[in-house]
Amino acid sequence: MTATETFIKFLTERKYEWERIFRGRTSMTKIFSPLGRTMQRRDFLKVAGASAAVAALPAAVRGAEPVKVLLWSWVPDLQLQVDMFNAAHPGIKIELVNAGQGDPEYQAVRAGLQAGSGLPDVVQIEYQHLESFRQLDAFADMGQYANAHKAAFPEATWKQVAKGDVVNAMPQDTGPMAMLYRKDIFDKHGITPPTTWAEFADAAKKVHAADPNVFITDALFSSGDWVTALLWPMGWKPVSRDGDKLVININDKIAKDFAAYWQELITAGVIETKPGFNNEWYSGLDTGRYATWLTAGWGPVFLTSFAKTSAGQWRAADLPQWDTSKFATGNWGGSSLAVMKATQHLPEAAEVAIWLCTDPEATKLYTTKQFFFPCTSALLSSPEWAGNKMDFYGGQAVNEVFAKSANAVTPFEWSPFQSFLYQSMSDEFGASIGGKGTLSDAFDRIQDAVVTYAKEQGFTVA
Repeated sequence: MTATETFIKFLTERKYEWERIFRGRTSMTKIFSPLGRTMQRRDFLKVAGASAAVAALPAAVRGAEPVKVLLWSWVPDLQLQVDMFNAAHPGIKIELVNAGQGDPEYQAVRAGLQAGSGLPDVVQIEYQHLESFRQLDAFADMGQYANAHKAAFPEATWKQVAKGDVVNAMPQDTGPMAMLYRKDIFDKHGITPPTTWAEFADAAKKVHAADPNVFITDALFSSGDWVTALLWPMGWKPVSRDGDKLVININDKIAKDFAAYWQELITAGVIETKPGFNNEWYSGLDTGRYATWLTAGWGPVFLTSFAKTSAGQWRAADLPQWDTSKFATGNWGGSSLAVMKATQHLPEAAEVAIWLCTDPEATKLYTTKQFFFPCTSALLSSPEWAGNKMDFYGGQAVNEVFAKSANAVTPFEWSPFQSFLYQSMSDEFGASIGGKGTLSDAFDRIQDAVVTYAKEQGFTVA
């Protein structure tokens, strides 16, 4: 289960519990007030310009009836934003359909592409899967409408959905990485939040030596997206393009250095490597078995749902750095709204995707209703949202930490078969942790598996 899937599942199951999570708060708008406030995506599961011209087209040009735009999305309560759009656009009417969360929806899209029918006009797609659908020529180029909104997003976020002037989707939510940590545990052992990975390793050894029942963290090697998010700011390029060829460098020097770092901590026994997002893991974070959680922008809200006994003890800090000369982070999770090439209403479909991802009130509502981490620079820089002090985090404005991270995410290139790559990472890291060689050996096995798979899929591998 990906980060977005986990978070959306959590939202769906606990949508009526938020009033009880934050003591002393009486409304969810007050809890997370953006221009106002925030959150992320599918695990956990987040301006007018050219788009205004679409909305302004007279009814006579559009036709007597509103143009119907079919939107597939699994975001809970998205009908709220859809109703806002429909009220503001009398010439366009969104029909919202939940075609399944994540993989079921993607399977339906692939089936529609194969059949040549039954496709939506606009569809929710996680960033890591956009490239897979580009290979199927699934998306329209809505750059003529969307490029006017490029400046509304951080550079790395925009590059998730655009290749040059070709734009296939609009960013809806995202997941920049930072560190949540237990202040009480750090204070007890005289540790300040580590700013480098070397300091993080030292803290890991110090904490565990003082208390064998406490680990600095649980390293989620069972999750390929978590591993990718940490390799991302190191400049890792596992799969990239060289003309019409794929260059596959999964086991490059960056990966080997990363593997050596974490292998040392595993061998020393000062971290754990158990699967996350289960009862044992939730308990480990809440009871103090784990002193940190290296997580994404949707993590702070997600943690409040289960860490009941440790409320008030948690804080947020920057992700530790490999190179202190330039602050860089990665991303874990997030979705976009893509326009399908099969649409018969490109201007209207583009307006739907653009408006739902840029309108100030709609995007603000994502942070207070769906608890997404925001994409727009307007929200990320909003004093009301970024400066919101949360009781659960001892009154710290944790959004400021993750907003800083959002602006430091470096560009990244996804593979055209990211699901296979993630599965290979999960399988091979799990095998190494179980005794089959080291993490470095796992990277070698992943490299071999992905090269073989790419060739079987008809790609030319450089």
